[in-house]
Order: sequence, then C-alpha cells, then structure tokens
Amino acid sequence: MMKRQKIRKFLLLISFLLFPVTLYYYSPVLIIQGSFSGIVTGSLILFAIQFVASLFWGRAFCGWVCPGGSLQEYCSQVIDKKVSDKKTDRIKWIIWVPWIFTIIFGFISQGGIKSVNFFYMTDHGISVSGITELVVYLFFVFLITVLALTVGKRGMCHSICWMAPFMILGSRIKNWFGYLSLHLEANSEKCVKCGVCSKNCPMGLNVEEMVRTNTLQNDECILCGGCVDLCAKNVLRLTFKKAEKPNTKKEYILDTTEDPSKTVSI
Repeated sequence: MMKRQKIRKFLLLISFLLFPVTLYYYSPVLIIQGSFSGIVTGSLILFAIQFVASLFWGRAFCGWVCPGGSLQEYCSQVIDKKVSDKKTDRIKWIIWVPWIFTIIFGFISQGGIKSVNFFYMTDHGISVSGITELVVYLFFVFLITVLALTVGKRGMCHSICWMAPFMILGSRIKNWFGYLSLHLEANSEKCVKCGVCSKNCPMGLNVEEMVRTNTLQNDECILCGGCVDLCAKNVLRLTFKKAEKPNTKKEYILDTTEDPSKTVSI
C-alpha cells in the first residue's frame, strides 16, 4: 500500500475510534431539534464547514476523515460488492431536501437564530456518556454496517448519507467555475484498461470508464487517491490546481446504415 493510502487509512481509523465522542456532531436529528429551539448546534456548524471546505477540497472529507466511511471501508474487506443500481445515489437527495426545509422552518418558527451552542446535547463535548447515547451509537454502527454489507461498497455514502449533498453541491460549484481546487486528472492515452482502479475504488466507481470518457468529476468520487496510487502506468493524478469544466460533449451516430463510425460531438 502506498504511503498516502497508509496515512488515509490511519486517519479513518482514528476518526472511527473517536466516533463515540463525535457522534452528535454528525447528527441530523439534533440539527432539527436545535432549530425548533432557535439554536445553531455543533452538527449544523460542522456541515456548514464541510460545504465551505468542499468548494476547494470536494468530498475529500468522506475519503479521509469520515468515521462512517471508515467503518464501511473495513466492511468491504468482508463483502466486496459494488452498488449496482445508480438510482441508489438519488435516495440521499430525497432525504436531504425535506430535511433542509424542516430545519429552515424550525428557525422561522422561532423567529430566527437565538443562540449558538456547539456542544448542544453533549456531556462536556462527549456524545456517548450514558446508556441512551450508547444505544444511539450502536444503532448507527449497525445501520452503517448493514448498508455496507447489503447495498455495496460505502452503501450509506451512496444511499442515505445526509452530509454528502452538502459536499456534492460544493464540488459541483468548484468544478463548474474551474478555480484552484482538488481534483482528479488523467492521461487516457496511457491507460491499458487493466481495471485495477475500478476494482479498488472504495466507492465502487467505474474509474476506467471515467478515464476513457473524460468524466472524472463524478459526484460520488471521494478523492481518496486510491486509483492514483494503485495505477502502475501513472494514468491518474490527484492535483490541486485550476480544473477544466466538466465534459458535456456527447457523441451521436450520424448514419448507422452507411458508416457507424461517423460521429459528431455537441
């Protein structure tokens, strides 16, 4: 394993070990609860930070320090299964949109923000400090594990993660404007189609196809750098610089009856 991946795995492990402490800072429920009391909670602050960071670093948080992501990657060592249905990625948006409107409604019902409490509902900053909190912790660990083992690699990230949309929106903004940011680049001419990048992608993405079609700016890419470090031909690289705008060109066959090789890009 390359040095960068060893560092990434270590950071994920530390993040998961600290999950009993940090659990409530990732809680979607406490944000709603706080909003109906006019309180900005620690989780709301964290999600706002994630969005701002994603404007420059994309979904790197998911790939490098997310405790749920850590558990899911270890689960993939047990069952190495890719998410087969692309519709799965839409589920988190179905959850996220009404959740956001509920939070907004909560603050409006209280006449706006009344206070900020980063340690809301924690015991001296620690999330799991009693039986009730322990049950909540075990429930989330169980849910994350079940989704990873049944839905596929990082099943929760693909399906119900309420944090991912913040970072996807930030990634889309940085990709569209093309300013300095962290992103993948590739030299498709070097690719020998060995499939190592796709096989080892923790999100189960078809990286080989992304390289071939020049569509590296994928919403589900967590910029872990695994595909970069495992490519023997140095096709891919993880870089922080101005990015090209997403490839929106599509090829259409002009006349399949005469010459199927004739295409036009628009």
